[in-house]
Amino acid sequence: MKHPILVLAVLGFSLGGCESASDLADTVRTKVLSPREEPRTREFAAPMRATYDAALRAAKDLDYVFVTGGPAEGRLKLLSPIETSGATPSSRQLALNLRLEPAVDGGTQVTASFTEILEPDSNTKAGIATETPLRDTPLYEVFFRGIQQQLTAPPKQ
Repeated sequence: MKHPILVLAVLGFSLGGCESASDLADTVRTKVLSPREEPRTREFAAPMRATYDAALRAAKDLDYVFVTGGPAEGRLKLLSPIETSGATPSSRQLALNLRLEPAVDGGTQVTASFTEILEPDSNTKAGIATETPLRDTPLYEVFFRGIQQQLTAPPKQ
């Protein structure tokens, strides 16, 4: 080896940088969801199965489609229709993730999280999309209101 000092210096810097990179990763992870992006939670005075069914109907009223989940799992994932832009070959879709749990004082606690899925170039880079939490969206209130309306609506014949 011609330059052992150079090799040791590079090795020292690279190993020393690992701690900084790990600290940076922890910082990024903790700051990914700000309070404006955190999932929202509501409690409903209904059994879990009835709340699950009401959430599914409320989502269907908003044109969301079922992807996965179930009442026994206590979770539900739904997707909105894909919106495309006429000017550019981009597409946008919203995902709604729900977690249903028994509430402390009875009823069901529903935690909802809306995310936006953007695909900037659907023609040449199909399948390459970014998913980010929605910020300050009224969709949470609309959706929770829909669940409450479904729970209080008379059953369909």
